[in-house]
Amino acid sequence: MATKLRLQRRGRKNYPFYQIIVADSRAPRDGKYIERIGSYNPNTHPATITLDFERALYWLQTGAQPTDTVRNILSGEGVLLKKHLLEGVKKGAFDQAEADRKFDAWRNSKLLVDQKLRSKDDEQKRSEEKARLEAEKDVNKSRAEALAQKKAEEEAANAPAPVEEEATPVVEVPVVEEATATEEAPVAEAAEEKSGE
Repeated sequence: MATKLRLQRRGRKNYPFYQIIVADSRAPRDGKYIERIGSYNPNTHPATITLDFERALYWLQTGAQPTDTVRNILSGEGVLLKKHLLEGVKKGAFDQAEADRKFDAWRNSKLLVDQKLRSKDDEQKRSEEKARLEAEKDVNKSRAEALAQKKAEEEAANAPAPVEEEATPVVEVPVVEEATATEEAPVAEAAEEKSGE
């Protein structure tokens, strides 16, 4: 029986994710499979891959053929490199310790690259969020100014109009000087005489 390592589609419309399976090459894409060894979600950045490393290596060593996409996934996870190094150990090109050392060096360099990619993505997200926040602050400020202006216009329209007072002419009243006490006495006596008659 010819076995293949391939992807089996799952997910909803316009949002696919895939299971990495070992299946008979004659089985339909979403049909029966022998074993599920991982999953692949291309919708995230970077793509999320879960893989049972040992089982994938076992199936490659027993002759299962990967499809092109699964080959790329296995290469990125280091399964193909590990298989190559184990074949070198079988042929006597180097020993197991040397193979492990080479594989660990490759894995460390891959982890550094992945970490740089994630930090770059995080930095880009932070800068985009900061720019979005600044734009929102500008919009809120312009809205506040427009609202303040509108309120001022409403208050001006609702306030009673100041009554303009007509200018009344100022009439000067002549000042009468007060009579002194000596001048009043004869006037008072004259008034008493008139009333006594």
